Amino acid sequence: MSVTETAVAETAVSGTPRLAVPPLREAAPAAMRAAAVHAARADADRRLPAEPVRALVDAGFARHFVPRRWGGTEGGFAELLEAVAVVGEGCAATAWLASLGAQVGRMASFLPAEGCAEVWAEGPDALLVGGLVPAGTATARDGGWVLDGTWPFVSGVEFSAWALLCGRVRGPEGGGAGGDGRDGGELRFFAVRRDAYRIRETWDSLGMRATGSHTLLVEDAFVPAARSFPYADLLRGAGPEDGPGAPCYRVPHKAVNGLAFAAPALGATRALVRGWSDWGAPQPEVVRAGAEADAAQLLLERTAAEADRGAGGALSTARATRDCAVAAELLGVAAGRVFRAYGTRGQSSAHPAQRVWRDVTTATTHAALRFPAAVTAYGAAAAGESTAAAGESIGAAE
Repeated sequence: MSVTETAVAETAVSGTPRLAVPPLREAAPAAMRAAAVHAARADADRRLPAEPVRALVDAGFARHFVPRRWGGTEGGFAELLEAVAVVGEGCAATAWLASLGAQVGRMASFLPAEGCAEVWAEGPDALLVGGLVPAGTATARDGGWVLDGTWPFVSGVEFSAWALLCGRVRGPEGGGAGGDGRDGGELRFFAVRRDAYRIRETWDSLGMRATGSHTLLVEDAFVPAARSFPYADLLRGAGPEDGPGAPCYRVPHKAVNGLAFAAPALGATRALVRGWSDWGAPQPEVVRAGAEADAAQLLLERTAAEADRGAGGALSTARATRDCAVAAELLGVAAGRVFRAYGTRGQSSAHPAQRVWRDVTTATTHAALRFPAAVTAYGAAAAGESTAAAGESIGAAE
């Protein structure tokens, strides 16, 4: 057994039920303190120790979006945003795992009831990780699919009990199976047990070092039909008919995807600004950074509040993507301002400012937070909205 496999065997979170879990916003400060204690060492070692991961589970992040039927909270996006940002004040990498762990739990709720029962058989606190890029191929077999593939950048994989992986379905002869895969083959998600995948240690980033976003490999793993659902369902926010009906499951994926990646950066940037203490000679750049962080927070809070109200239209979804991208830009700029204000002392490897700056820079360049893509989506949605409004006006005039 490799070093990584040994670490997984010792620290994978199986999801043992607990009698009572406080609200996430109340539990987040304790998780933040656990994260802060280990932040510098985790960055140097390029992996989180088990203690802050356990603190996240104890706080209720893994179960936040799990349906109540399976012991979860069916929580909201605003509460998660607030809690992740709090943890991010202690360690952005730990907050990253908190955020993605909760979000992948929401995605797994789109599985049929039988699949959900398997994933949460030992309780709602099983730590799930996601391979969200369609990097695998699923071949149809009686009763399910045989999955193969290599998924990069799977954050927290060393601590996982399950993985939710996106793959393209092929028929028995290799043909496309139809659906949303435009170049042939439906895109689906597959829930895979920990013993069915391997880990290749490939994560060597400048920032977010401790997220352990390594590569996950699957070879000839059979996945029953009950442990799979169409990617299109997630995009629409349309879970299975026998699934939960809470608003968190009825919101389009792109309306909340950016929140998952921006929230850790919000907390880290907030801590960087608040940590500035040289107010004897106020730094204009630090003051401006504080305003930028506040503006980013307002954009993200509005996005989360709209998601908590339930499914929105195309324009609402596009605005959420746009606002998360703009918030990420503001946070990246704000962190850079404070880092530069520290001057030479901030460049020391012992100074926390350089670590936080690296983490925020890495987080805010994630593909889900890129503004050009947001522009395209918003333009298309706004054009559709304008055309519809014009049609209604013409109809009224006639």
